[in-house]
Amino acid sequence: MAATELVFDPQAAHGEAAFDAVLNEARARAQAQQLPYAGIVSPQDAWQLVQAGKALLVDVRTNEERVFVGHVPASLHVAWATGTAMNRNPRFVRELEAKTRDKTAVVVLLCRSGKRSAAAAEAAAKAGFSNVFNIAQGFEGDLDGQQQRGHSGGWRWHALPWVQD
Repeated sequence: MAATELVFDPQAAHGEAAFDAVLNEARARAQAQQLPYAGIVSPQDAWQLVQAGKALLVDVRTNEERVFVGHVPASLHVAWATGTAMNRNPRFVRELEAKTRDKTAVVVLLCRSGKRSAAAAEAAAKAGFSNVFNIAQGFEGDLDGQQQRGHSGGWRWHALPWVQD
């Protein structure tokens, strides 16, 4: 997560302007970094947007990851890749369209680390989704010194809501 990344503060929020500021800052950073999709938001920003009904959260991990590692309650699921070989889901864009029902809706994508969701965001943007954002560090965060996740950043590390089956 970039040092200049804006993190939504619900205590300082003043309605629509605060949500717009978060998304506009993410868009500006995306344009500066020449990202092919709308931008990157922090896990905290994503959760605030979803809670306020301003964004749809789509988990792009495999169903197995969601079951065994955990998932965000009430999140939508459209796998970017499937199976143990992690083959790209050729129906991803069609399934995303069916689940979100609006290519102009604000959609935040979540994967394990932020890499698959970045690729999924790029594919969605190429298919005409105008407000698709990647969630920085994904569900489990970055690798630590022992090559393990869950100890630095990510959805769970920030103690955001999640459940495990």
